[in-house]
Amino acid sequence: MAVKRPASLDAQRQTPIKCLIVDDIEENLVALQALLEREGLLILKARSGAQALELLLAHGDIALALLDVQMPEMNGFELAELIRGRERTRHIPLIFITAGAQNPGWQFKGYDAGAVDFLYKPIDPHILLSKVEVFFTLHRQKRALAHELAERTEALRINEMFMAVLGHDLRTPLTSVTLASGALARTCTDDKSKALAERILSSARRMDAMIEDLLDLTRIRQYGGLSLHPKPLDLGELCERLVDELHGHGDRQVVLSRTGTLTGSWDGDRLAQVLSNLLGNALRHGAADRPIALALDGSQGGEVRLEISNGGCIAADLLPVLFHPFRGGSGQGGRRDGLGLGLYIVQQIVSSHGGNIAVHSADERTCFTVHLPRQCPGTRLSGA
Repeated sequence: MAVKRPASLDAQRQTPIKCLIVDDIEENLVALQALLEREGLLILKARSGAQALELLLAHGDIALALLDVQMPEMNGFELAELIRGRERTRHIPLIFITAGAQNPGWQFKGYDAGAVDFLYKPIDPHILLSKVEVFFTLHRQKRALAHELAERTEALRINEMFMAVLGHDLRTPLTSVTLASGALARTCTDDKSKALAERILSSARRMDAMIEDLLDLTRIRQYGGLSLHPKPLDLGELCERLVDELHGHGDRQVVLSRTGTLTGSWDGDRLAQVLSNLLGNALRHGAADRPIALALDGSQGGEVRLEISNGGCIAADLLPVLFHPFRGGSGQGGRRDGLGLGLYIVQQIVSSHGGNIAVHSADERTCFTVHLPRQCPGTRLSGA
């Protein structure tokens, strides 16, 4: 099915602005048209209130209406009340024009009928042109805002489709691959087949992590943040559990040290995501002959500090953009890994808890330091 997209701004600029002029005397209409006529302006002329209403129904998006007050059958005040009484036309600015003597009572009546201005004949051309140009400019700005709103609405719809495809259409077959390769790895007796199944399983898990990163990025950009669910948590216990899970990662050693009280109110799942990402980076990119150190310091009353350090350095040109999305996924030593979203999402999660993260990489050592207040200040994090 074809998608209807908002008209471009260039197309909108080529669409003429419409101005309605109403007067029962043809000579007055001709004179007003000659005064107002210009490129990009469509002037609609009516010699009665009834004809004006027909034009209003036939032409939408009218920027301004100039109404003569003294007309037979339906005067300008009556026409204005009908225009204001219809949902489709009530937003149109109205300027009354009259040849009668200046009458404050008429002016009050005109403003009560919804007029934005009241002019007396003979009209000063400079005053009239100045006034109408204000409303034409406002109308152009209104069109531009409507166009921007339509574009943002379309982008939101596309993002929702994107999330649906990532969250379901891609994950459903990926789940099947993960389950099948996991079962195959457990049951294979042949070492070569077992290694192949484990490689497939590892790739499927890595792809699932990339999908989750893309979903998180979309949530941050689309909804202004990720939902947080802070609960009482012992950060030391969370880190112990994660380190135990990593002990099966070859012969690499993760050394956990703890100081002080490590309890607070945080989103445990999101902090596990932070720690898994930082520890995973250290395992993949750190020096293989040096242990990874995870140090927790809860000696400060209002915050907890985490430090994850490993051997090896991050390239100097990568440090300024390390927490940027789609930075290329380059790790220590210039190797590429994933989409380059992991550290960006880590920073966003830490920021959502009211904390901050910094990295120092020099002298063959890289250290990520996270400061977390013990109380999570809110439930959403700001998007970038």
